Amino acid sequence: MLRLASASLAGTAIEFYDFFVYGTAAALVLGPLFFPTFSPLAGTLAAFATFGVGFVARPLGSVLFGHIGDRHGRRPVLVASLLLTGGATVAVGCVPTFGSIGVLAPFLLLVLRFLQGLGLGGEWGGAVLLTAEHAPADRRGLWSSFPQVGPAVGFLLANGVMLALSAALTEAQFAAWGWRVPFWAAGVLAVAGLWLRSSLTESPQFLRIEEPARVPFAEVVRGHWRLVLLTAGALAIGYAVFYTVTTWSLAYGTERLGVSRTVMLTCVMAAVVVKGALTPVAAVLGDRYGRRPMCLVGCGVTVLWMFPLVALLATGEPLLIFFGFLVAMLAFVTMFAVVAAYLPELYEPRVRCTGAAVGYNLGGVLGGALTPIVATALAQGGRVPWGVGAYLTGIAVLSLGCFALLPETRPVPLATAAEAEAAAG
Repeated sequence: MLRLASASLAGTAIEFYDFFVYGTAAALVLGPLFFPTFSPLAGTLAAFATFGVGFVARPLGSVLFGHIGDRHGRRPVLVASLLLTGGATVAVGCVPTFGSIGVLAPFLLLVLRFLQGLGLGGEWGGAVLLTAEHAPADRRGLWSSFPQVGPAVGFLLANGVMLALSAALTEAQFAAWGWRVPFWAAGVLAVAGLWLRSSLTESPQFLRIEEPARVPFAEVVRGHWRLVLLTAGALAIGYAVFYTVTTWSLAYGTERLGVSRTVMLTCVMAAVVVKGALTPVAAVLGDRYGRRPMCLVGCGVTVLWMFPLVALLATGEPLLIFFGFLVAMLAFVTMFAVVAAYLPELYEPRVRCTGAAVGYNLGGVLGGALTPIVATALAQGGRVPWGVGAYLTGIAVLSLGCFALLPETRPVPLATAAEAEAAAG
């Protein structure tokens, strides 16, 4: 289990590195380079719009790779999704800017971001299911949390490289070529990920399926649509909080508050380090006390913290900014540490790869794709962006209601997880 979970963590970290490095670049540099005819605000909005395209592609990737995972096994999904995401990320680093090829530059950026999202939409389902379906029932939350640490590691890798380049290069050097280096590094990481995943064995749960679903997505829509919508709504706030802290706040802090790029990246990274370190701890609590109670607690804290978060950010003081980010990340990890065990337990094995991944990634569209764009628009005006706080609080209330309607699953055996859905009505 340790070898399997570690390989899943490493692969997920690499894929999320690819995804996050784009978000950081969008907040810091892509607007002026690819949308130079826009005002600074419009350029940032346009860069965040290409960022959001990756989230729109993720549910489509869930359908595509979920079909492969439910028909042919979880393991092939891990290889194919890593190749697609890694290749698209390297290609982003090679796209000429608007000054070289005109409007073709942002168009290519859009296409490659779509391909990134397509690959990541398949990654999560394959990595989580391969781990969850191997794990013993009483420790499923703990082992399944390893892939959930991957996004934190990927984020730290992406932003660590950006931070180092920001500190080492002048503004002109960073804008000319420095921002491309993290994208090129994705090629090396993809090769390492493929090597790590080459020794993984297929899920025993999948091997016991006698008759795989012919068209898994059709079965999910027909028989599990309510569960998909509830999980998407429930997870929306997690995405909204994470990308508010890790993406929008970078642009707001550097452009509106005048905080240095290095300081903002350091505050964000420190909060994400704590989030990653506490993920297994929260997952163990989920094994002991249940998935749903953890999600309700985390979501409830989020409802109460969004207005203090934006108030602390608006001070421009690094310690206060970090404190705001830290509490937000603690609330986030309380929910998302148990999600990797929770979602597979809600779906029956024959459509699990599709159902769990589609619900998870639809939550990304609701909470992740729009948040940087909406927050940037709402933050215009007064010094404290209260509109952003209201927007995030509204999403949190929606998610809290969805979590309240979902059933508890611990310690439901994955082979009979369909009973959990029946309990949801």
